[in-house]
Amino acid sequence: MASGLLLRRGVSASRLASPATRSVPTRFHATEAEPAKPNLKTFQIYRWNPDNPSKPELQDYQIDLKECGPMVLDALIKIKNEIDPSLTFRRSCREGICGSCAMNIDGCNGLACLTKIPAGSSSTITPLPHMFVIKDLVVDMTNFYNQYKSIEPWLKRKSPPPEKGKEIPQSKKDRAKLDGMYECILCACCSTSCPSYWWNPESYLGPAALLHANRWISDSRDEYTKERLEAINDEFKLYRCHTILNCARACPKGLNPGKQIQNIKNLQPGIGH
Repeated sequence: MASGLLLRRGVSASRLASPATRSVPTRFHATEAEPAKPNLKTFQIYRWNPDNPSKPELQDYQIDLKECGPMVLDALIKIKNEIDPSLTFRRSCREGICGSCAMNIDGCNGLACLTKIPAGSSSTITPLPHMFVIKDLVVDMTNFYNQYKSIEPWLKRKSPPPEKGKEIPQSKKDRAKLDGMYECILCACCSTSCPSYWWNPESYLGPAALLHANRWISDSRDEYTKERLEAINDEFKLYRCHTILNCARACPKGLNPGKQIQNIKNLQPGIGH
């Protein structure tokens, strides 16, 4: 009766009687995966050593991008650590804050730490254009910093603070006027992208210095606005800017130095230079 019940349910009695004969599912055994093909990219990097003052040259370095971080700075660090320790460049924060790793990447100025490795089989990396090279990708920033110093980038007052020993108050509206200027990190990407700065680096202050000049001219707490305007009201210091806006395109912080320079011009007496 039991066997009849089992048969009515569609189960074979003989199958139950010999469990050892049940079929076993096929098992697929893992095989060794083929090694991933490397993603090779060649970096042509400007090299010049003052200890061996021959002509500058572009040296090729090939790395596997699958073993490298996504940014140009990652590639440079990998080259320096694993291929050529003599390669010289500046770097510090890796966060687009210090401005140290400014250089020219495939014809465009930028920060190596914020610039993704470009697509393609090769890229060219050179120093910031029209700057004296100290070694490889390191340029002399002395003139650039001296120009920044010349605009006196600090708060200047003729009267004491409203409360002795306290900060000078500023409204939110006046504080907002400084947006788009105080964020500058002095990387020199803008100034070294400007043709006027290329041809007149000793006399034209350049986009970065003039942006900071306008930052202090626009600060409601500063009491030397007139003097600041007079100090830069010069044919070369200020009016070499022709507003082609290479500076705005090059700025890694998204600032517009050309706009700030135009504001300075608008504040000067006798507009029309």
